[in-house]
Amino acid sequence: MNKHDFPQIHFYDQDFVDIYNKTWAWVSSYWLNPKTGEQDSEGLFVYPEDQKMIINQFESIFSSFFLVYSNRNFDACNNIDYFYARQEENGAIRSKYDVTNDQPVLNADNPNGIGLPLFAWAEYNLYHKSANKRRIKDVMPFLQKYMAWLDSSFKQENGLYAVPAAVSTMTNSPRENCVYPVDFNACMAINASYMSALGDILNDKELSFQYKKMYFSIKTRINSLMWDNDTGFYYDLDENQNKLSVKTIAAYWTMLAEIPNADKADRLVEHLNNPDSFGTEHPFPTLSADNPHFSENGDGYCGSVAPAFNFMVIKGLEKYGQYELARECAIRHLYFVLEAMMPNENKEPGDLWEAYLPNKEGKAGLVAIPENQNFPRKRYLLTTALSTIALMIENVIGLSISLPRKTVDWIIPNLEIMGIENLSLKRNLITILSNKSNRGWEIQMESEKLYYFTINILDQKKKTLPIPSGKCSMLIDKL
Repeated sequence: MNKHDFPQIHFYDQDFVDIYNKTWAWVSSYWLNPKTGEQDSEGLFVYPEDQKMIINQFESIFSSFFLVYSNRNFDACNNIDYFYARQEENGAIRSKYDVTNDQPVLNADNPNGIGLPLFAWAEYNLYHKSANKRRIKDVMPFLQKYMAWLDSSFKQENGLYAVPAAVSTMTNSPRENCVYPVDFNACMAINASYMSALGDILNDKELSFQYKKMYFSIKTRINSLMWDNDTGFYYDLDENQNKLSVKTIAAYWTMLAEIPNADKADRLVEHLNNPDSFGTEHPFPTLSADNPHFSENGDGYCGSVAPAFNFMVIKGLEKYGQYELARECAIRHLYFVLEAMMPNENKEPGDLWEAYLPNKEGKAGLVAIPENQNFPRKRYLLTTALSTIALMIENVIGLSISLPRKTVDWIIPNLEIMGIENLSLKRNLITILSNKSNRGWEIQMESEKLYYFTINILDQKKKTLPIPSGKCSMLIDKL
């Protein structure tokens, strides 16, 4: 085994393993040299459309969450660095660029080309998967200038940010009259909280405090102005700060931002379990099922299930310790992704799609939406691979890895034959597999260096052990 193979996963359902392997095999065909359009692993990760090559901030940030598992076959930072390199004097970074000429792509719905501000979230994750502290130091000036630009340009007197709803990327979501979008404001809070965490990593108390203060200020405003106690939900506001009664998946960014207290979070989770809200057969639609605009056909963001938003909801559930629900929804979602990959009916070839139907198998219905005339796009790995790779490793198998802390946490809701083999952690390949032997359930491990392993089974057994280099195994009954 060499470091340039991808980590192998083991799971009792071989289809999950196949789709994981297939995704890695496909990813390489979207690494393109911006000038020639030829395949190039040193290039940028782009989805080529109609001879155009557009790089997108939202997808570049999200794709870093699965590219970190490529055993360094693909650089998870390339796309993100492209955006930093285009930063303007005033701190602006636009949400889309044409990589053939490096010019921003702006449109009437989003004339300033604002993207959801999530760079710091991505950088924090990159740090934990690479332990590259120097990088944080290098990117901090870009991140600070970017936040200052957003703050000075879009913050209003009420402490919230006014930007077009189209910034959310849910371009045809029924959010008319939205002036203060709940998702953009929650993302400002997320970015501020991770900026503070990056400040801590750099031991910069002042930086950490500055962004912590900003985070709490946004959090307070969202809770006081956007929460509706009668329906247990966060809403967009119109220009007069009235709540707009449309329930969209956008509200769940607040959980990722840790904005709701435990009671509010429980009420948001109720909506995820309610079939009339977001608890559709295929979790989670982008628009609540009781909305008059909700479409069983998905119709763009009027009910389609979109992998990036599912990833966001599942990561939000983790913040509130809802690991079992997160895993169950990840598995349900993956079964629908699999079904569309291998459809049995009408002999249509299957594939991975940008979006799926909310209540039955298959890709979302074809529809032209603003900015994307052929939704859902086929083999749209920039976001779908979040499901087949990142959710697979983190939520289905249940591994959470931090290199700087030298820790691997494994949360297993039930004992199954599963695990990961040859995952490269900064010059350290590790393997963790659970198997049933004649002595009972055992976990086999192999590593080149010492690390700390925390296993949490069924919330009943939790133990942290130092794992030496070389091979070892432990019996679960002995824990």
